[in-house]
Amino acid sequence: MRLTVLGCAGSFPGPESPCSAYLVEADGFRLLVDFGSGSLSSLQRYAGLHAPDAILLTHLHCDHILDAVTYVVVRRYAPEGPYPALPVYAPSGAPDRLGAAYHDDGSVEDVYQFYALEPGTFPIGPFTVTVDRVNHPVETYGVRLEHGGRSLCYSSDTAPCDALLRLAQNADVFLCEASFLDGVDNPPDLHLTGREAGETATKAMVGRLLLTHLVAAWGSEAHTLESAAAAYTGPLEVVRAGASYDI
Repeated sequence: MRLTVLGCAGSFPGPESPCSAYLVEADGFRLLVDFGSGSLSSLQRYAGLHAPDAILLTHLHCDHILDAVTYVVVRRYAPEGPYPALPVYAPSGAPDRLGAAYHDDGSVEDVYQFYALEPGTFPIGPFTVTVDRVNHPVETYGVRLEHGGRSLCYSSDTAPCDALLRLAQNADVFLCEASFLDGVDNPPDLHLTGREAGETATKAMVGRLLLTHLVAAWGSEAHTLESAAAAYTGPLEVVRAGASYDI
């Protein structure tokens, strides 16, 4: 598998990155996991306008879905004619949410073929995909992708929870959000700190920890990295838009 980070900024685009979007490739199949604000630009830069063979949206907050709305224009009004409906795996409210964002009383089901997520394991292309509900205010799914004996876990947005620990167990790569700073009074049941991401990685015995979804304007990357390193002693870094990782 190969992971390419298209966007990694938390909550809103930062000065150096769009919001969450991650392209995972195997056997020529390209799965786009989340499609956050600004990431359509990165998709064109690092992969190609029509690169995705399927999309998985972990939850329906704007910073994880909004460029799926813009992408309707790309597929519906292409000069060479409309493209076939693209498979989208997402929470059950996705058709209405994306349709309303595109146009009042609009529909995007000519562009996307929706499959409602629920906890469990299923195939997408060559990947074995496992999703489970994690600890966030809206219906949100952490994701584990497996292929060829290798595994990638993506936390999505979550506070600490048992489901995340199960999904991450022995993963080769753990792509984990770390939105909050340690040592401050953070809202409960919303996001992880660097220390909490590191603790989860250690408990799950992952091979490598990649931190994402930092909010640049409100946080400190150095502080987050230091906090994570105090709790996890394996390979660790903060991801950047455009970075790729072989798994």
